[in-house]
This record gives sequence, C-alpha cells and structure tokens, in this order.
Amino acid sequence: RKQTITLNPAEPLVVGSFGGLNALQQARSTLITGGFDLIEIRLDILKSDGWNPSEKPWSAVSCKPLLFTTRCRAEGGALDLTASQRQELLTLVIDEAALIDVELASCGEMSESLDAMRDHDIPWVASYHRFDEMPDLETLRAKRDLAHASGAAVFKVAAMMHSPADIETMLLFQQESSPVLLSTMGMGLLAPESRVRCARAGSVLNYGFLGDAPTAPGQWAAPMLYAAIHDGLITSRPCD
Repeated sequence: RKQTITLNPAEPLVVGSFGGLNALQQARSTLITGGFDLIEIRLDILKSDGWNPSEKPWSAVSCKPLLFTTRCRAEGGALDLTASQRQELLTLVIDEAALIDVELASCGEMSESLDAMRDHDIPWVASYHRFDEMPDLETLRAKRDLAHASGAAVFKVAAMMHSPADIETMLLFQQESSPVLLSTMGMGLLAPESRVRCARAGSVLNYGFLGDAPTAPGQWAAPMLYAAIHDGLITSRPCD
C-alpha cells in the first residue's frame, strides 16, 4: 500500500531526491527512516542511467511517500524526452505516487498525465525553474496564479540566487497570501540558507539529495537540510 502525505505550511516537509540509479539501488529501508519526509524519484535520471522500466528499484524505499518526476530537458532533465515518453513513464508509476511533479510550462502537453492524476486523486506539483537568475515578484505571481488555475496543489519555484537580496525576494513571495501552496528555494551558493529560511516561512516541500550526488546546484544532503530546518542551524555553506 502506498504512503500518502499531508501538505501544511506550518509543517515543512523535506524531500530526499536520489541523484542516480546506483544510489537508489544501494538504498535500504533501514537506512532511510529518518532525516526527511518523502522521496523524489527522478525517472529521467533513472532512464539516463540505464533503468529498465519493467523494474521498480524504489521498492526498498517505499516505506516513505514517493514523489515521481520526469523532468523535461529545458528545466534540468537528464534526457531529451518527448512529452509522450514522459507521460508513458508516469503511467507506469501512477499507482505508487503520493505526489507527481510536472513543469508548469509542460501542463498543456502533459494533459493526459494531469487527467490521470485527477482520476487517481493524486495531488501534483507545478514546477518552475530558473537556472540563470531570480525572477521578479511580478513574474512569480503570474506563474503562481497559472499553477493554481491549472489545478496544481503546489507551485514550486527554484531559482539561481546571486545575492542576499534574491533570498529576500523569494521570502517576500513565500510570505504573500497565495491561492496555492508554495515550495520555494534557491540554487547556487545561497541555496542552503535560502532553503532553510523558505522552509521556515512556509515552503511545504524542501529538497535535499540522497546518495552522493546533488540533483540541483548547491543542494544539501536531505538529512542535513532536515536538521538545519528543525534544529535552528542556518548557514550559507553548500554541502561538501
């Protein structure tokens, strides 16, 4: 039976994301019981590592709720998969997913997957990534409202940060009244500090990596992020 989750801004959740097939295959349920709340399975990364879609290498870690993502190339995906290929992969995991991530820009071409999620009562995350800079508030608000209109449970934004002012912009956005739950975070050298502060400001999903490879620039290991959020540690040092 699959695990489910409750999304609540007052209880920030830490998502542990595996950066490769090998790390996932080596995982054991006894090793992943603490330090984070749910697990992201990046199907695009698994496929680039030679994953056979008939296999379920995440079975050993299914004691945690699973968030499945098949990232498009334009927003950091490991392969140049078509929308049809990505939807086929999501179809394989629809019965095991507690959450599914689809890029906001892909909502139109991924409509079959969105319909399937509604049929299965699976909440979905509309994600938006900027690997160059921090968007302004007007842009963030427009994307947020589009995510809400599209039926997403969460609007996720991850942006490259170049200065402390970028963190403040993200925090302002996070703290605004919103029609949809928010997941906000920075990338780059300021990623750790931004992720801790955004989590405390109400970001419902906060990402760190599992295994030995970050899945975004400046990302912390998930247990370290969990400890920082809950134990009061704030630092701008990225994970070694």
